[in-house]
Amino acid sequence: QVQLVESGGGLVQAGGSLRLSCAASGGTISSEIMGWFRQVPGKEREFVAAISRSGSNTDYTDSVKGRFTISRDNAKNTEYLQMNSLKPEDTAVYYCAAGAAEMLWRRAKQYAYWGQGTQVTVSS
Repeated sequence: QVQLVESGGGLVQAGGSLRLSCAASGGTISSEIMGWFRQVPGKEREFVAAISRSGSNTDYTDSVKGRFTISRDNAKNTEYLQMNSLKPEDTAVYYCAAGAAEMLWRRAKQYAYWGQGTQVTVSS
């Protein structure tokens, strides 16, 4: 069974950058759609970005387009989320996920595997 572990979260000032990593173990991610979601207390988990198995196709929620970049290194069994020009409204717990179907990758319930989450806090 695939296990996912996120890292790279932290506290950053508005306008700053962070790079999240998601390392997989217990299986290979090369055959899996990968995604990033975020959640704040009292709200549903929100889609942030997704990437196809080969990395050739990506998708982003409108609020992060042009600022965030999702990528993957299948040889390292790792997924990344580069976050630039961060805003206070990006503050959330960020989760990596794996295992959705390609046409459904915006839906959290479609993912089979989840990490434990990493906190990102952006101060104004």
